[in-house]
Amino acid sequence: MQKPRTILDFQRMKAEGEKIAVLTSYDFPMTGIMDACGIDMILVGDSVGVVVAGYDNTLPVTMEDMIYHTRAVMRARPKAFVVADLPFLSYQTDLKSARLNAGLLVKDGGAAAVKIEGGVNVEETITAITDMDIPVVGHIGLTPQSLHRMGGFKVQGKGEEQAEKLMADALAVERAGAFAVVLEGIPMSLAARITAELSIPTIGIGAGPHCDGQVLVIHDILGLCSKYSPKFVKRYAELAPLIGEACSNYIAEVKGGIFPEERHGFK
Repeated sequence: MQKPRTILDFQRMKAEGEKIAVLTSYDFPMTGIMDACGIDMILVGDSVGVVVAGYDNTLPVTMEDMIYHTRAVMRARPKAFVVADLPFLSYQTDLKSARLNAGLLVKDGGAAAVKIEGGVNVEETITAITDMDIPVVGHIGLTPQSLHRMGGFKVQGKGEEQAEKLMADALAVERAGAFAVVLEGIPMSLAARITAELSIPTIGIGAGPHCDGQVLVIHDILGLCSKYSPKFVKRYAELAPLIGEACSNYIAEVKGGIFPEERHGFK
């Protein structure tokens, strides 16, 4: 039986070259399934706003949303290490709000750590939160909460100047005390360079195979998100047609008087 994961495990995995497997989860049943499979880390991502709530991006997601979904995940009592996203406007305005909201995701949500988007610009914020003994995962590169500044969901760090800026962001996140950093939507060569430079694990998403670990959205790998299909996603199942077939069969049986049968009732 897998022991509960801690940040010490991820430091060891980085040192020993063992890859870190991360998936998003937002509810009780999915968490139970993936935890039984031995997932290392679960991210309660603000991506819930897109794949569950149907928003066009993550910006409308609230602290209340994140606490609700983190609680649902934690009710499965996962052995995996659970990280929850700090949503837009929960940490950008001032350090007091950042500390309070990080604390709420741990105290009320039950998360073991929080994730923050940004590099040099959030170095002070990461330090303030880690000073409270709350572990932090950084997130640089394509940061979805900054989509308007970036002009959409575009690969970051292609030019030399951008690449150097992202390297500075990665070093700032490490210096501030984060125990890991997500690298999203950056060239593979840059991800390899950052991974080699940092002493903390890098978790890639659309950053190639040279990161210390990988994260994907669970709805993407199961074929449940029809809104988009990024190049970096590998679909390990196509569940949408199966679910559609089950729903269609149910509707047909109800309309035809086939379901329920006597065995589905009580006497």
